[in-house]
Amino acid sequence: MVLSATPPIQDSAANLLQASSTDVDEHCATLGRWRLSYDQISAGAFRGSFTQLSLPRLEVFREITSQQVRQYGQLGAGSFGIGLPWCGEGEVNCNGAAVAGAQVIACIDAEVDMCTPKAFELRGVVASAALIEELAARLDIELPRSVWHQLRVIEMAAAPVARLRAHLATIYETITAVPEQFDDPAARQALEDALLVEIMDMLPTARTSDPGRSSAARKRTVDRARELMHGSGERTLSLLEVCKAVGASPRKLGYCFQEVVGTSPMHYWRAMRLNRVRRDLKRGAETSVYDVAAQHGFWHFSQFSLDYKRHFSELPSQTLRRARLAA
Repeated sequence: MVLSATPPIQDSAANLLQASSTDVDEHCATLGRWRLSYDQISAGAFRGSFTQLSLPRLEVFREITSQQVRQYGQLGAGSFGIGLPWCGEGEVNCNGAAVAGAQVIACIDAEVDMCTPKAFELRGVVASAALIEELAARLDIELPRSVWHQLRVIEMAAAPVARLRAHLATIYETITAVPEQFDDPAARQALEDALLVEIMDMLPTARTSDPGRSSAARKRTVDRARELMHGSGERTLSLLEVCKAVGASPRKLGYCFQEVVGTSPMHYWRAMRLNRVRRDLKRGAETSVYDVAAQHGFWHFSQFSLDYKRHFSELPSQTLRRARLAA
């Protein structure tokens, strides 16, 4: 099985970028100036696609990922982003809150950290924060300060959200049927103006979704546990050690992870370590699969190989062989 990204197709006139991949890291490489990292949480072959239409001052995007993924990083310094979950086999969790109804995901100059479900599609718009602030000042709109520097779930009035959703649906119908329509500068400017009108109509109605005190506490517990899991250095901590460090029983930690991440702590941790192994193997270093697996806490080698193949649809030896051939 060959894992490779489809070379991005870009129309220089319309600034239309379309790319697809069968590897979660290669998918991240297609995201342009976004500085995001993805970890594949659910098991199975990964399929991803990313489409971006660049307008004079906006970027309109559609992203599709087949597996449950944790996304973290930054859209880019000084960026404003607003995203609408389109479909998926479960909830999107963002900062301890699930997205539903007329809620959207929004941020200004912020770090991104969210978990998305299987078969997930996200559509939205990215602009410079300076543009949004300038328009808000001219239109006497008070921006929700809670979205600064942190990705948040925002509740908006249903009508402008529905209109923005309709615009995004029409855009991608046009990309599929007659993409050359976006070669016309006047059409692209008109589209940008229409999108900005809806965004500026939405913002005065924006208020931060309050996940509740108990949800916020569960989010803090999960954040602390993930910090220990990701930053345990050379030695892999046991789940019992993580539970003791965060002051939660295995059952309580399980409840917290299920709500915030959508999976159990054991499954999440195994998935994170498998992602680390895969990235080390893809570097093609002169080392053995066994040594890399052991370095990340997998002591039962045959079980590790089964888990790896289930998670990425190929054996670890195949990943390493392909990386060495590429090198």
